[in-house]
Amino acid sequence: MSSFKPTRIQSYPKLGEKVTQDTLYWKNYKTPVQIKEFGAITRIDFSPQSPYNYAVTASTRIHIYGQYSQEPIKTFSRFKDTAYSGTYRSDGQLLVAGSEDSVVRLFDISGRVALRQFSGHSKSVHVTDFTSDKFRILSGSDDYTCRLWDIPNSTELISYKEHTDYVRCGTTSKLNPDLFITGSYDHTVKVFDARTNKSVMTMDHSQPVESVLLFPSGGLLVSAGGRYVKVWDMLKGGQQLVSLKNHHKTVTCLCLSSSGQRLLSGSLDRHVKVYSTATYKAVHSFDYAASVLSVALAPEDEAIVVGMTNGVLNVKHRKHPEEKQEAASRKRRRPAYRFFVKGKNYMPKQDDFLVSKPVKMHLKKYDQQLKSFQVSKALDTVLERRVHIKRPEVTVAVIQELNRRGTLKNALAGRDEKSLTNLLNFLIRYMVDPRFTPVLVDAAEMVLEIYRHVVGQSALIDKQFVRLQETIEKEIDYQEELVEVLGMIDTLVAATTTRKEAATS
Repeated sequence: MSSFKPTRIQSYPKLGEKVTQDTLYWKNYKTPVQIKEFGAITRIDFSPQSPYNYAVTASTRIHIYGQYSQEPIKTFSRFKDTAYSGTYRSDGQLLVAGSEDSVVRLFDISGRVALRQFSGHSKSVHVTDFTSDKFRILSGSDDYTCRLWDIPNSTELISYKEHTDYVRCGTTSKLNPDLFITGSYDHTVKVFDARTNKSVMTMDHSQPVESVLLFPSGGLLVSAGGRYVKVWDMLKGGQQLVSLKNHHKTVTCLCLSSSGQRLLSGSLDRHVKVYSTATYKAVHSFDYAASVLSVALAPEDEAIVVGMTNGVLNVKHRKHPEEKQEAASRKRRRPAYRFFVKGKNYMPKQDDFLVSKPVKMHLKKYDQQLKSFQVSKALDTVLERRVHIKRPEVTVAVIQELNRRGTLKNALAGRDEKSLTNLLNFLIRYMVDPRFTPVLVDAAEMVLEIYRHVVGQSALIDKQFVRLQETIEKEIDYQEELVEVLGMIDTLVAATTTRKEAATS
């Protein structure tokens, strides 16, 4: 008697994600490095100058990390309360930060004590930045004001109080030292010119604004707040170009790639989305373990650093070609033991007798039941939720094998209300799947033939039969509509072909 052959599970094509150049580019990062900070990470800023260290603002301190270091190489901890918005100057020599105690502090990267302290705000300062002339500092506070400070004289130059709620984000223009933008919880984004006494442009974001970003050209402005990321044309008086709604929770941070062709947004929904700045369509997405508060890219996109609400800093470094070759070589199978004992060119002799160890066959549970002719139990096993939800092809393969043996009707008969409900649920769910339809149609016909006499005895079973009927009728309607559409397309193609032939003749 021949040995039992396990049920052959047919492999069906799966609809995977579309592989694009962006997919290959943004997946080309190593396994992330996780660094634990003291609190939620509210700001990450890369130094514009080599060696491109980055400042991480979390809790009451600012840590400076090297691009490949896992321990801080420097720490600024002279804050009485929570620190905010640690930002580098364009020469990488100075660092400015706000704090909960309403003081703006200026640090020298090579020192530890604050060089300057600017006092004037009455509430916490969440926004700090340098103007492009390097001699002034922008600050925005919960006291609804934004101010400019003179670094050499440690004095306040000008103060604006046009917002009617907290000022939580802001940025300066890299081209014009007098131009800066602020975003507020009053739903507005305002553009200020230091040479005037009031704002020169106002945009309504319609949500509390969490982050603003100005393109290097100065022509486009991006604002994030609520679930929306909006792009504004500065050259057309702040006209809205596009509104993106790809996140399902509040968007907290924005970032541009080194080339300026990709825009990144982080959100409380634990995702970082990547958009094309040409089409403003999402081209990639990163998933993280906790809500994202800050994101930054190293120059040339060598690393992507993400700060989260749980105080974890996630750092991914780009893979280089030589590292890929090393990884591929490590994956190659190493020579077996006999290779070392007998040598590379060993050939068995004519009189050698090979003793082979029989391979023990391990059968799945449903194959064991089929082997012992327990057809009903085998069908019950593959109808379990953990099987038919994750791998419906296994359930279909067993039904097909039972039909081939001629025992499918026996396996379907004699079922109670619970087991029959499971069977009908599976048929309703996968009957219209084109991969499984040929097999499941036969099974459905047998179920209707066996259990038609029980109609009216169970309200639950009756409901399942009605759902099965509605599913089949709906699918027939879809097929009829598709046939009509196919006829229209054939007519159009035929007409186009006739015109081309006539034109050619």
